[in-house]
Amino acid sequence: MYYIYILENKIDKSWYIGYSSNLKKRISDHLSGNGCRTTSIKSGWCLIYYEAYLKKLDAIGREKFLKSGPGRKYIKKQLINYFSGF
Repeated sequence: MYYIYILENKIDKSWYIGYSSNLKKRISDHLSGNGCRTTSIKSGWCLIYYEAYLKKLDAIGREKFLKSGPGRKYIKKQLINYFSGF
């Protein structure tokens, strides 16, 4: 399985969007400061969303879409209950 995921910074509400074949390990890496440059600069990341795919190319394509302007607009609309404190 391949996963796309969204982390949100608890402090400034910024997002990090990524993909991995091992979601638990990748999230653990991010939270320990070893994930990537973006998430190691700040602390306080929280997993707010993920999707699973059978094919790597599908996950990579979805990640690219979610990182685009229309993709961010789409996912914000999908997570409306999260933002409204559901």
